[in-house]
Amino acid sequence: MGLTITEKILARAAGKETVKPGEVVFAKVDIALAHDVTSDLAIDIVEKDFGGKVWDSEKIIVLPDHGVPNKDIQTAMLVRKLLDFAAAKKIKNVYGVETGDYGVCHTMLSYRGFVRPGQVIVGADSHTCQHGSLGAFSTGIGSTELGNVFAIGKLWFRVPETVKIEVNGCLPDGVMAKDLVLRVIGDLGVDGALYMAMEWTGSTIKSLSIDERMTLTNMAIECGAKSGIIAPDQKTIEFVQARTKEKFEPVYSDADAHYAKTLTYQAENLVPLVAKPYLPSNVAPAKDCADVKVTQVYIGSCTGGKYEDFVAAAKILKGQKKAAGVRLLIVPATTEIQRRIIKDGLYDIFMEAGGVLVSAGCNACLGYHGGILAAGEVAVSTTNRNFRGRMGHVDSKVYLASPLTAAKSAIVGYITDRQ
Repeated sequence: MGLTITEKILARAAGKETVKPGEVVFAKVDIALAHDVTSDLAIDIVEKDFGGKVWDSEKIIVLPDHGVPNKDIQTAMLVRKLLDFAAAKKIKNVYGVETGDYGVCHTMLSYRGFVRPGQVIVGADSHTCQHGSLGAFSTGIGSTELGNVFAIGKLWFRVPETVKIEVNGCLPDGVMAKDLVLRVIGDLGVDGALYMAMEWTGSTIKSLSIDERMTLTNMAIECGAKSGIIAPDQKTIEFVQARTKEKFEPVYSDADAHYAKTLTYQAENLVPLVAKPYLPSNVAPAKDCADVKVTQVYIGSCTGGKYEDFVAAAKILKGQKKAAGVRLLIVPATTEIQRRIIKDGLYDIFMEAGGVLVSAGCNACLGYHGGILAAGEVAVSTTNRNFRGRMGHVDSKVYLASPLTAAKSAIVGYITDRQ
């Protein structure tokens, strides 16, 4: 029996001819990313347990992004510790406010050419699975595990089973990748793919841009998956080659690969969706929530702050004004995206609509800063989680949506999929 793309990547990284689901392997890691919130303990482990030695100063990528510019003293100390660690270990690739080139670590990693097909990538952040959009095995790990990777460049993995998600056809107007992934999470539930690899296939997936594919793999963790992955195609190859001269070897599933289960969808049947509080799996058609009054619309994050997310939102907001009483926050995932939306005139559209530009980073996605919610407030957000208290007060509510639905809701002042 053949192997899935995930099984092949882990077998190669472990120096084995073949692996099977459930098998535990000791695999080489290609890239380890570190951000401000979860690196503290990892740094302590390197210093205390490994004598301060790191395995490869070019394969550790430092990207403070959660609370930058520093939101408080605690954040400032965490960032300072991470930057001092990077300097002491002569880590080559450091991105932050100090460099002027910064943003959400997941978007930065892909757009700076560190993600390549066939790699093994880890980071102490659950949404590290985003990088599977470029055909890599990428997953979130704990801070203690990250410390060990920093030191030796290897990690134990249990080979995951794979669930295949096959989507064919053309997405209807008003429907984006966010709606598709919410549909799947709603069907699987928050633990329906527990410790599995979610492999996306089908003509719909092939037609999606790289930005849209990132949304799919980013949210694998929201149904408990270990990773999300999409087989590399010509779009992938061109995206990667435009950003790095490093060689890579794409990996593909065998025709007779075994899947634990297969879900099939016809794209034409999809509609604009929202995930109601307080779980990403609490999915409903946006049109069924038309009585929900909105306080804040948040367009940003690794899931919804990419360039094409803003293009979609700008098409809706052009020549429009947000509803009275609604805060419209525009939060680019990276400074590169921020510069591009200014250069291409999208910034003017957002500002004329009454939007506020927030610095690139994670910010209010996890309730840090730049858009915290008060008790009783309601946000429509392009982010990836809506747990109780996720974006502010425990008595606030977050509805997850696509950039199109979010922009339409900003104009109307209620959740809607119609302009």
